[in-house]
Amino acid sequence: MTQTATVAYGAQVKEAAEYVKSKLGAYSPTIGLILGSGLGDLGDQIEDAVYLPYEEIPHFPQSTVVGHAGRFVIGKLEGKDVIIMQGRFHFYEGYAMRKVVLPVYVLAKLGIKTLVITNAGGGMNKAFKAGDLMLITDHLNMTGDNPLIGPNDPELGVRFPDMSRAYDHEYIALAKKLAIEVKGTQGETLELQEGVYAGISGPTYETPAELKMLAYLGGDAVGMSTVPEVIAASHSQLRVLGITCITDMAIGEELEPLTHEQVVKVANLTKPKFIGLVRAFVREVQVEV
Repeated sequence: MTQTATVAYGAQVKEAAEYVKSKLGAYSPTIGLILGSGLGDLGDQIEDAVYLPYEEIPHFPQSTVVGHAGRFVIGKLEGKDVIIMQGRFHFYEGYAMRKVVLPVYVLAKLGIKTLVITNAGGGMNKAFKAGDLMLITDHLNMTGDNPLIGPNDPELGVRFPDMSRAYDHEYIALAKKLAIEVKGTQGETLELQEGVYAGISGPTYETPAELKMLAYLGGDAVGMSTVPEVIAASHSQLRVLGITCITDMAIGEELEPLTHEQVVKVANLTKPKFIGLVRAFVREVQVEV
């Protein structure tokens, strides 16, 4: 990648951020949320919402995945100004990694300090079950790429960003504390897990041998998103809470055929508890401006 291309990328971030900023009105969000497959309904709960389709934003790619609405939702959640991504972009859609993470840099330019990143993933830890929520404590980048490869733009972040606390320890502790008050539609308690998220490129689901390898390396859940966005968030010095909805069990020795429709179905069943946890976190988190 040439230096000209790097400058152009920074200019794209700036132009996209300026356009989104022009649509914020009286809102000044410091909390951003990225909602994964089947989890976008939280965006419909935003008060006094402003909707901004991705296709209207300069340089933004288009989301092509079922279950992703493909727009920003700006407004109030738990009394706080927020901006939500209803749908995200993936490496497997054919976009370059830098295009996949463009929205994260735009959010940082808009003044976001706290980023809640969610996804649907397969559970590789045998102690998990479908329908659990997992707080991400760390990740394995198995995508074969990194959005920071190429010349660094110092306006976006430092050349070698630290990743030792990519998933904020204080946020994890807060989410664990708040999980006690979250109930499902039948009054059931939230089964909250913690673990390492293994990010792969997709779009194929994993083979049994691949799942055995990822579990052996320390992965507790596997999915096709989040890792590039967290790298960009660390580059931008954003504090991140990551949550995986375990939509299926991905145990190499016991693997059964899986479809995207099954993933979305389980995510939909888990939504009340997921939304309850995220709303509680937004309500209680203290954002340093």
